[in-house]
Amino acid sequence: MASLDIIWWIVLARLSSHGVARLVISFFMLAMMLGLIAIIAARMSRGDWDRLIPKFAVSAIFIWHFIGLGLLSLIGILLVPILVGQKIVLHKAPLEVEESAEASHWSRRDFLRFSGVMLPPVFTLGLTGIAMSQLTSFRVRRFVLPIIDLPKELDGMTIAQVSDMHVGRFTKGEVLEEVVRVVNEMRADLVLLTGDLINDALADLDTGLELARRMESRFGIAIIEGNHDLIENPREFETRVRASGIPFLLDESMIVDVRGVPVQLLGLRWTRVYGEGRDAAIGAEVRKLLEERTPDAFPILLAHHPHAFDAAADEKMPLTLSGHTHGGQLMLNEQLGFGPALFRYWSGLYQRGASKLIVSNGVGNWFPLRVNAPAEIVHLTLRQE
Repeated sequence: MASLDIIWWIVLARLSSHGVARLVISFFMLAMMLGLIAIIAARMSRGDWDRLIPKFAVSAIFIWHFIGLGLLSLIGILLVPILVGQKIVLHKAPLEVEESAEASHWSRRDFLRFSGVMLPPVFTLGLTGIAMSQLTSFRVRRFVLPIIDLPKELDGMTIAQVSDMHVGRFTKGEVLEEVVRVVNEMRADLVLLTGDLINDALADLDTGLELARRMESRFGIAIIEGNHDLIENPREFETRVRASGIPFLLDESMIVDVRGVPVQLLGLRWTRVYGEGRDAAIGAEVRKLLEERTPDAFPILLAHHPHAFDAAADEKMPLTLSGHTHGGQLMLNEQLGFGPALFRYWSGLYQRGASKLIVSNGVGNWFPLRVNAPAEIVHLTLRQE
Protein backbone atom coordinates (compact mmCIF):
# COMPACT_ATOMS: atom_id res chain seq x y z
CA MET A 1 0.00 0.00 0.00
CA ALA A 2 2.79 2.42 0.87
CA SER A 3 4.48 1.63 -2.46
CA LEU A 4 1.26 2.36 -4.34
CA ASP A 5 0.95 5.60 -2.38
CA ILE A 6 4.36 6.69 -3.65
CA ILE A 7 3.63 5.65 -7.24
CA TRP A 8 0.32 7.50 -7.38
CA TRP A 9 1.80 10.52 -5.64
CA ILE A 10 4.31 10.82 -8.48
CA VAL A 11 1.73 10.14 -11.19
CA LEU A 12 -0.83 12.63 -9.85
CA ALA A 13 1.76 15.32 -9.18
CA ARG A 14 3.02 15.08 -12.78
CA LEU A 15 -0.53 14.96 -14.14
CA SER A 16 -1.34 18.49 -13.03
CA SER A 17 0.47 21.65 -14.04
CA HIS A 18 -1.30 23.67 -11.32
CA GLY A 19 0.66 24.41 -8.17
CA VAL A 20 -2.39 24.27 -5.87
CA ALA A 21 -3.35 20.81 -7.08
CA ARG A 22 0.21 19.55 -6.65
CA LEU A 23 0.35 20.98 -3.13
CA VAL A 24 -2.99 19.41 -2.14
CA ILE A 25 -2.18 15.98 -3.56
CA SER A 26 1.30 16.00 -2.02
CA PHE A 27 -0.08 16.82 1.42
CA PHE A 28 -2.85 14.22 1.06
CA MET A 29 -0.62 11.38 -0.12
CA LEU A 30 2.07 12.13 2.47
CA ALA A 31 -0.52 12.18 5.26
CA MET A 32 -2.09 8.90 4.10
CA MET A 33 1.25 7.14 3.78
CA LEU A 34 2.68 8.32 7.10
CA GLY A 35 -0.62 7.59 8.85
CA LEU A 36 -0.66 4.02 7.54
CA ILE A 37 2.92 3.44 8.67
CA ALA A 38 2.15 4.91 12.10
CA ILE A 39 -0.90 2.66 12.64
CA ILE A 40 0.94 -0.48 11.58
CA ALA A 41 3.99 0.38 13.69
CA ALA A 42 1.83 1.05 16.74
CA ARG A 43 0.06 -2.30 16.43
CA MET A 44 3.25 -4.25 15.82
CA SER A 45 4.92 -2.66 18.86
CA ARG A 46 1.74 -2.98 20.96
CA GLY A 47 2.02 0.73 21.61
CA ASP A 48 -0.95 2.98 22.30
CA TRP A 49 0.33 6.13 20.63
CA ASP A 50 -1.77 5.56 17.50
CA ARG A 51 -4.75 6.47 19.70
CA LEU A 52 -3.53 10.07 19.53
CA ILE A 53 -4.47 10.16 15.84
CA PRO A 54 -7.99 11.66 15.52
CA LYS A 55 -10.75 9.21 14.56
CA PHE A 56 -11.52 11.21 11.41
CA ALA A 57 -7.91 10.89 10.26
CA VAL A 58 -7.76 7.16 11.01
CA SER A 59 -11.04 6.65 9.14
CA ALA A 60 -9.67 8.52 6.14
CA ILE A 61 -6.50 6.40 6.17
CA PHE A 62 -8.54 3.18 6.20
CA ILE A 63 -11.00 4.33 3.52
CA TRP A 64 -8.24 5.54 1.22
CA HIS A 65 -6.11 2.41 1.48
CA PHE A 66 -8.91 -0.18 1.42
CA ILE A 67 -11.21 1.52 -1.12
CA GLY A 68 -9.77 4.61 -2.79
CA LEU A 69 -6.31 3.28 -3.60
CA GLY A 70 -7.72 0.06 -5.08
CA LEU A 71 -10.28 1.90 -7.22
CA LEU A 72 -7.67 4.37 -8.44
CA SER A 73 -5.29 1.56 -9.37
CA LEU A 74 -8.08 -0.28 -11.21
CA ILE A 75 -9.00 2.88 -13.14
CA GLY A 76 -5.34 3.43 -13.94
CA ILE A 77 -5.01 -0.06 -15.39
CA LEU A 78 -8.13 0.41 -17.51
CA LEU A 79 -6.93 3.79 -18.78
CA VAL A 80 -3.51 2.60 -19.95
CA PRO A 81 -4.69 1.53 -23.47
CA ILE A 82 -6.62 4.80 -23.87
CA LEU A 83 -3.65 6.95 -22.85
CA VAL A 84 -1.30 5.02 -25.12
CA GLY A 85 -3.69 5.51 -28.04
CA GLN A 86 -4.01 9.20 -27.24
CA LYS A 87 -0.21 9.59 -27.24
CA ILE A 88 -0.03 8.00 -30.67
CA VAL A 89 -2.75 10.29 -32.07
CA LEU A 90 -1.18 13.44 -30.61
CA HIS A 91 2.22 12.44 -31.93
CA LYS A 92 0.81 12.30 -35.45
CA ALA A 93 -1.20 15.52 -35.10
CA PRO A 94 0.02 18.77 -36.76
CA LEU A 95 2.28 21.00 -34.67
CA GLU A 96 -0.14 23.92 -34.96
CA VAL A 97 -2.81 22.01 -33.03
CA GLU A 98 -0.42 21.32 -30.14
CA GLU A 99 0.66 24.95 -29.99
CA SER A 100 -2.95 26.10 -30.08
CA ALA A 101 -3.82 23.81 -27.14
CA GLU A 102 -0.84 25.01 -25.13
CA ALA A 103 -1.80 28.63 -25.70
CA SER A 104 -5.05 28.23 -23.83
CA HIS A 105 -4.76 29.34 -20.20
CA TRP A 106 -7.38 26.88 -18.89
CA SER A 107 -8.09 24.29 -21.53
CA ARG A 108 -10.50 21.41 -21.19
CA ARG A 109 -7.54 19.08 -20.79
CA ASP A 110 -6.20 21.21 -17.93
CA PHE A 111 -9.59 21.14 -16.23
CA LEU A 112 -9.89 17.36 -16.55
CA ARG A 113 -6.38 16.90 -15.18
CA PHE A 114 -7.07 19.21 -12.26
CA SER A 115 -10.33 17.36 -11.49
CA GLY A 116 -8.59 14.00 -11.73
CA VAL A 117 -5.84 15.07 -9.35
CA MET A 118 -8.34 16.42 -6.81
CA LEU A 119 -10.64 13.38 -6.99
CA PRO A 120 -8.71 11.10 -4.55
CA PRO A 121 -8.78 13.53 -1.58
CA VAL A 122 -12.37 14.65 -2.32
CA PHE A 123 -13.56 11.02 -2.64
CA THR A 124 -11.76 9.94 0.53
CA LEU A 125 -12.84 12.86 2.68
CA GLY A 126 -16.43 12.62 1.43
CA LEU A 127 -16.71 8.93 2.37
CA THR A 128 -14.98 9.67 5.67
CA GLY A 129 -17.66 12.22 6.51
CA ILE A 130 -20.34 9.61 5.85
CA ALA A 131 -18.44 7.04 7.94
CA MET A 132 -18.15 9.40 10.91
CA SER A 133 -21.93 9.72 11.09
CA GLN A 134 -22.31 5.92 10.93
CA LEU A 135 -19.86 5.21 13.75
CA THR A 136 -22.25 6.64 16.33
CA SER A 137 -25.42 4.86 15.24
CA PHE A 138 -26.88 1.36 15.12
CA ARG A 139 -30.28 -0.27 14.78
CA VAL A 140 -32.19 -2.92 16.70
CA ARG A 141 -33.11 -5.77 14.35
CA ARG A 142 -35.92 -7.97 15.63
CA PHE A 143 -36.78 -11.55 14.68
CA VAL A 144 -39.61 -13.80 15.83
CA LEU A 145 -38.40 -17.38 15.37
CA PRO A 146 -40.80 -20.34 15.35
CA ILE A 147 -38.85 -23.28 16.80
CA ILE A 148 -39.93 -26.88 16.41
CA ASP A 149 -40.05 -28.75 19.74
CA LEU A 150 -39.46 -25.58 21.76
CA PRO A 151 -40.58 -26.32 25.34
CA LYS A 152 -43.85 -24.53 26.04
CA GLU A 153 -42.31 -22.78 29.05
CA LEU A 154 -39.82 -21.12 26.68
CA ASP A 155 -42.50 -19.82 24.31
CA GLY A 156 -41.79 -16.08 24.15
CA MET A 157 -38.22 -16.37 25.45
CA THR A 158 -36.14 -13.36 24.39
CA ILE A 159 -32.45 -13.08 23.51
CA ALA A 160 -30.32 -9.98 23.02
CA GLN A 161 -27.47 -10.91 20.68
CA VAL A 162 -24.55 -8.47 20.81
CA SER A 163 -21.88 -9.32 18.27
CA ASP A 164 -18.68 -7.73 16.97
CA MET A 165 -18.49 -4.79 19.37
CA HIS A 166 -14.89 -4.14 18.27
CA VAL A 167 -14.21 -1.91 21.23
CA GLY A 168 -11.22 0.20 20.25
CA ARG A 169 -10.17 2.24 17.25
CA PHE A 170 -13.56 3.13 15.76
CA THR A 171 -16.05 1.96 18.40
CA LYS A 172 -15.59 3.87 21.62
CA GLY A 173 -17.11 6.53 23.81
CA GLU A 174 -20.81 7.41 23.78
CA VAL A 175 -21.89 4.76 21.27
CA LEU A 176 -20.77 2.02 23.69
CA GLU A 177 -22.80 3.57 26.48
CA GLU A 178 -25.78 3.60 24.13
CA VAL A 179 -25.27 -0.11 23.36
CA VAL A 180 -25.46 -0.96 27.07
CA ARG A 181 -28.52 1.25 27.56
CA VAL A 182 -30.41 -0.32 24.64
CA VAL A 183 -29.55 -3.88 25.73
CA ASN A 184 -30.71 -3.19 29.28
CA GLU A 185 -33.98 -1.66 28.07
CA MET A 186 -34.73 -4.92 26.22
CA ARG A 187 -34.91 -6.80 29.55
CA ALA A 188 -34.05 -9.95 27.60
CA ASP A 189 -34.04 -13.39 29.16
CA LEU A 190 -30.51 -13.98 27.86
CA VAL A 191 -27.73 -11.68 26.67
CA LEU A 192 -25.31 -13.50 24.36
CA LEU A 193 -22.10 -11.96 22.99
CA THR A 194 -20.93 -13.77 19.88
CA GLY A 195 -17.31 -12.71 19.49
CA ASP A 196 -14.98 -9.81 18.63
CA LEU A 197 -15.42 -7.98 21.91
CA ILE A 198 -12.32 -5.90 21.10
CA ASN A 199 -10.95 -4.68 17.79
CA ASP A 200 -7.36 -5.82 18.25
CA ALA A 201 -5.66 -4.13 21.24
CA LEU A 202 -5.74 -5.77 24.66
CA ALA A 203 -5.53 -2.27 26.10
CA ASP A 204 -9.28 -2.07 25.30
CA LEU A 205 -10.19 -5.38 26.97
CA ASP A 206 -10.98 -3.97 30.41
CA THR A 207 -13.38 -1.50 28.80
CA GLY A 208 -15.07 -4.29 26.84
CA LEU A 209 -15.42 -6.51 29.91
CA GLU A 210 -16.84 -3.67 31.97
CA LEU A 211 -19.46 -3.02 29.29
CA ALA A 212 -20.38 -6.73 29.26
CA ARG A 213 -20.74 -6.76 33.08
CA ARG A 214 -23.17 -3.87 32.87
CA MET A 215 -25.46 -5.64 30.41
CA GLU A 216 -28.52 -6.91 32.25
CA SER A 217 -30.46 -10.07 31.56
CA ARG A 218 -33.19 -11.89 33.46
CA PHE A 219 -31.51 -15.29 33.49
CA GLY A 220 -27.95 -15.16 32.21
CA ILE A 221 -25.18 -13.87 30.00
CA ALA A 222 -22.40 -15.64 28.07
CA ILE A 223 -19.58 -14.68 25.74
CA ILE A 224 -17.47 -16.42 23.09
CA GLU A 225 -14.32 -15.32 21.28
CA GLY A 226 -13.87 -14.02 17.75
CA ASN A 227 -10.87 -13.64 15.47
CA HIS A 228 -10.21 -9.98 16.34
CA ASP A 229 -10.04 -10.85 20.03
CA LEU A 230 -6.96 -12.97 19.31
CA ILE A 231 -4.93 -10.61 17.11
CA GLU A 232 -2.56 -9.32 19.76
CA ASN A 233 -2.19 -12.23 22.20
CA PRO A 234 -4.72 -15.11 22.18
CA ARG A 235 -3.58 -16.64 25.47
CA GLU A 236 -3.68 -13.35 27.36
CA PHE A 237 -7.14 -12.55 26.00
CA GLU A 238 -8.56 -15.91 27.05
CA THR A 239 -6.90 -15.78 30.48
CA ARG A 240 -8.18 -12.31 31.27
CA VAL A 241 -11.74 -13.00 30.10
CA ARG A 242 -11.88 -16.19 32.19
CA ALA A 243 -10.71 -14.20 35.21
CA SER A 244 -13.42 -11.58 34.67
CA GLY A 245 -16.20 -13.77 36.06
CA ILE A 246 -18.29 -13.46 32.88
CA PRO A 247 -19.24 -16.94 31.59
CA PHE A 248 -16.77 -17.53 28.76
CA LEU A 249 -17.35 -20.56 26.56
CA LEU A 250 -14.34 -22.03 24.73
CA ASP A 251 -15.46 -25.30 23.17
CA GLU A 252 -17.59 -25.86 26.23
CA SER A 253 -21.15 -25.44 27.45
CA MET A 254 -23.15 -24.17 30.38
CA ILE A 255 -26.69 -24.71 31.59
CA VAL A 256 -28.89 -21.71 32.33
CA ASP A 257 -32.25 -22.10 34.05
CA VAL A 258 -34.81 -20.07 32.08
CA ARG A 259 -38.36 -20.11 33.45
CA GLY A 260 -37.66 -23.42 35.12
CA VAL A 261 -36.35 -25.06 31.92
CA PRO A 262 -32.65 -25.89 31.32
CA VAL A 263 -31.18 -24.02 28.35
CA GLN A 264 -27.76 -25.24 27.24
CA LEU A 265 -25.41 -22.67 25.71
CA LEU A 266 -22.62 -24.23 23.66
CA GLY A 267 -19.76 -21.88 22.76
CA LEU A 268 -17.37 -22.61 19.90
CA ARG A 269 -13.74 -21.53 20.10
CA TRP A 270 -12.45 -19.55 17.11
CA THR A 271 -11.06 -22.05 14.60
CA ARG A 272 -7.44 -21.17 13.81
CA VAL A 273 -7.28 -23.09 10.55
CA TYR A 274 -7.14 -21.16 7.27
CA GLY A 275 -7.27 -22.05 3.61
CA GLU A 276 -9.15 -24.85 1.89
CA GLY A 277 -9.53 -26.96 5.03
CA ARG A 278 -11.12 -24.23 7.12
CA ASP A 279 -14.77 -25.20 6.77
CA ALA A 280 -13.96 -28.86 7.37
CA ALA A 281 -12.08 -27.90 10.56
CA ILE A 282 -15.01 -25.77 11.74
CA GLY A 283 -17.40 -28.65 11.10
CA ALA A 284 -15.23 -31.10 13.02
CA GLU A 285 -15.03 -28.78 16.01
CA VAL A 286 -18.78 -28.20 15.96
CA ARG A 287 -19.49 -31.93 15.97
CA LYS A 288 -17.04 -32.47 18.83
CA LEU A 289 -18.61 -29.65 20.87
CA LEU A 290 -22.13 -30.93 20.29
CA GLU A 291 -21.19 -34.21 21.92
CA GLU A 292 -21.73 -32.28 25.16
CA ARG A 293 -25.44 -31.80 24.44
CA THR A 294 -27.71 -32.59 27.37
CA PRO A 295 -30.85 -34.45 26.21
CA ASP A 296 -33.35 -32.64 28.45
CA ALA A 297 -32.02 -29.11 27.77
CA PHE A 298 -32.88 -26.73 24.92
CA PRO A 299 -29.57 -26.10 23.07
CA ILE A 300 -28.25 -22.88 21.50
CA LEU A 301 -24.93 -22.85 19.62
CA LEU A 302 -22.79 -19.69 19.76
CA ALA A 303 -20.26 -19.67 16.90
CA HIS A 304 -18.53 -16.52 15.70
CA HIS A 305 -18.07 -17.86 12.15
CA PRO A 306 -21.45 -18.52 10.46
CA HIS A 307 -20.18 -21.49 8.44
CA ALA A 308 -20.50 -23.49 11.66
CA PHE A 309 -24.19 -23.68 10.75
CA ASP A 310 -23.63 -26.44 8.19
CA ALA A 311 -22.46 -28.92 10.81
CA ALA A 312 -24.97 -27.59 13.34
CA ALA A 313 -27.85 -28.21 10.92
CA ASP A 314 -26.54 -31.73 10.21
CA GLU A 315 -26.72 -32.33 13.97
CA LYS A 316 -30.24 -30.82 14.08
CA MET A 317 -29.33 -27.91 16.34
CA PRO A 318 -32.47 -25.75 16.58
CA LEU A 319 -30.67 -22.39 16.85
CA THR A 320 -27.20 -21.06 16.00
CA LEU A 321 -26.08 -17.46 16.61
CA SER A 322 -23.14 -16.00 14.67
CA GLY A 323 -21.48 -12.75 13.65
CA HIS A 324 -18.12 -12.08 11.98
CA THR A 325 -19.40 -10.94 8.55
CA HIS A 326 -20.53 -7.39 9.43
CA GLY A 327 -23.41 -8.01 7.06
CA GLY A 328 -20.95 -7.92 4.17
CA GLN A 329 -19.71 -4.44 5.24
CA LEU A 330 -19.89 -2.99 1.69
CA MET A 331 -22.98 -4.19 -0.18
CA LEU A 332 -24.55 -2.92 -3.41
CA ASN A 333 -27.83 -4.51 -2.29
CA GLU A 334 -28.92 -7.48 -0.19
CA GLN A 335 -27.41 -10.01 -2.63
CA LEU A 336 -24.41 -8.23 -4.16
CA GLY A 337 -21.27 -7.29 -2.27
CA PHE A 338 -18.56 -8.67 -0.05
CA GLY A 339 -21.07 -10.70 2.01
CA PRO A 340 -22.05 -13.31 -0.60
CA ALA A 341 -18.59 -13.11 -2.18
CA LEU A 342 -16.94 -14.32 1.04
CA PHE A 343 -19.59 -16.23 2.99
CA ARG A 344 -22.47 -18.63 2.48
CA TYR A 345 -24.37 -16.87 5.27
CA TRP A 346 -23.72 -13.18 5.87
CA SER A 347 -26.74 -11.37 7.36
CA GLY A 348 -30.05 -12.19 9.00
CA LEU A 349 -32.03 -15.42 9.15
CA TYR A 350 -31.14 -18.69 7.41
CA GLN A 351 -32.94 -22.01 7.74
CA ARG A 352 -32.20 -25.61 6.88
CA GLY A 353 -34.84 -28.09 7.90
CA ALA A 354 -35.75 -27.41 11.52
CA SER A 355 -32.44 -25.60 12.17
CA LYS A 356 -32.17 -21.82 12.16
CA LEU A 357 -29.18 -19.48 11.97
CA ILE A 358 -29.04 -15.79 12.85
CA VAL A 359 -26.04 -13.85 11.53
CA SER A 360 -25.69 -10.43 13.15
CA ASN A 361 -24.20 -7.50 11.24
CA GLY A 362 -22.44 -6.59 14.48
CA VAL A 363 -22.78 -3.39 16.47
CA GLY A 364 -19.16 -2.22 16.22
CA ASN A 365 -16.68 -1.56 13.45
CA TRP A 366 -13.18 -2.65 12.44
CA PHE A 367 -13.63 -0.62 9.24
CA PRO A 368 -15.29 2.80 9.48
CA LEU A 369 -17.63 2.67 6.48
CA ARG A 370 -20.71 0.48 5.97
CA VAL A 371 -22.84 0.35 2.83
CA ASN A 372 -26.23 -1.43 3.03
CA ALA A 373 -25.00 -3.34 6.08
CA PRO A 374 -25.97 -1.22 9.10
CA ALA A 375 -24.60 -1.86 12.56
CA GLU A 376 -27.12 -3.63 14.78
CA ILE A 377 -28.09 -5.34 17.99
CA VAL A 378 -30.29 -8.39 17.35
CA HIS A 379 -33.38 -9.08 19.46
CA LEU A 380 -34.87 -12.57 19.17
CA THR A 381 -38.21 -13.88 20.37
CA LEU A 382 -38.59 -17.67 20.29
CA ARG A 383 -42.01 -19.17 19.68
CA GLN A 384 -43.37 -22.70 19.54
CA GLU A 385 -43.93 -23.86 15.99
